[in-house]
Formats: sequence, C-alpha cells, structure tokens
Amino acid sequence: MEEIETSDQTDLKTAEAASIRAGNRALSVMERIRNFILDGTVSAGERMNEVRLSKTLDVSRTPVRAALQALAGEGLLDYAPNRGFTVREFPLNVIVDAYEIRASLEGLAARFAAERGLSDSEREVIEKSLVAGDELLSRGEFADGDLLIYRGINGDFHDTLLAAARNRMLSEMIRICHHVPMSSSRNIVAFEHRDVRRRHDDHHRIYEAIMAREPWRAEAIMREHVSGVRASLLKSLKGRV
Repeated sequence: MEEIETSDQTDLKTAEAASIRAGNRALSVMERIRNFILDGTVSAGERMNEVRLSKTLDVSRTPVRAALQALAGEGLLDYAPNRGFTVREFPLNVIVDAYEIRASLEGLAARFAAERGLSDSEREVIEKSLVAGDELLSRGEFADGDLLIYRGINGDFHDTLLAAARNRMLSEMIRICHHVPMSSSRNIVAFEHRDVRRRHDDHHRIYEAIMAREPWRAEAIMREHVSGVRASLLKSLKGRV
C-alpha cells in the first residue's frame, strides 16, 4: 500500500531541499570569490565589499558574508573591526617558496601516478585536456576568452594527476600551496602563445612518462614544469616593476 505523505513531511522535504540549495549556493559563491583572489582579479590589500560582491555574483549578502568568513578561515582574507575583510598580502618570497614547494610535491604526485597507474576516467580527462590544449594552440594566436578556457584545461590536467597519486596527505599539502595567491595551478602566468605552447608540451611529456610507467622521468619533468612557471612569474613581475 502506497504511503501517503503528510503535510509535515512535505514541509520537511521542502526545507531540506532549500537547505541543500543554500549550501550549494554558498559553496559556489566561495569558490568564485576564491578565484577572484587567486587569479589576481582582486589585489592584495583590497577591501572586499559585500554589497558590490553580491551584485557582481547576483546573490544576496548572506552567502557572500558566509563565504568571506570561510575564506578568512583559510587565511586568504584578513578581518578587522569597522573595516571588514581585506585580501591578505603575501610577500614575493612567500609566493616563490610556494612554487618551490609545489614543484617538489607535484613532482611526487606525478611519480605516484606513474607507479600506481591511471584509471580509465582519469586517462580520459587528461587526454581531453591535451586535445583541447592542442586545438586552442593550433590557431597560432589567442582570442578573448581563451585565457579562461586554458585555465580550465590546465587545472583539469594538474587536478587529475593529483587525484591519480592516491595520497590524501599530498593533496592537502598541495592545496595549502594553492591558497597562496598567484601560485595556484588555476593562475596562468604569462599568457602568451610561446609560453603556453612550451607548458602544454610539458603536459604531453609528463603524460607519456606516466603511461610508460617511468616514475622518475615523470617526476623530473613535472618539477621542471612548475619551476618554469615560477621563472615566468618572476620575469613578469620584474617587467611590471
């Protein structure tokens, strides 16, 4: 016999669904604000205005406020009474150190991935990222919007290899490095065709080493790859100065 749902049960399910939607919305807002910080859209020392952010993200101030509090807990924002949240400033040496640490840790992740092998789904994601990068670069020059596209391609490659390492502690340590602005794999440094071509070729070489089950070669190429991004960042910053 089919159970008849009472009005109280209906109200409870509605409330639960609303709670889940609110949680997802808050997470989405936090991710978007985090990206603003990590990709340099919001500068170090800049105040995070709740009203402006809520308009930009087309949400109420409640999820924005919750997101800012969470990001302050991660160490990306500073909070001061009567001033609110501001983007934490990271000295250049801290950013450089984060790249050095990332080079070692992501090299280790590549070695683990080569030793342990890729799943079918991981292989599919990486191969799609390689094909997508090749197609983007085949035009010979970049157009508006290509930076956002390549950011996703690059992130998919690095995130998938990290997952393939099958090591939670390693993932947590790399995540800490990514929370230093400008050192995240989602931040694309020196977005010029020659630089991106060289880095994307590195992706191909790293993948080939992993598929050939050559752990030490995969590690060496990945370390060199991340160190090269660090060198490009330093060159870019010196150019601005």
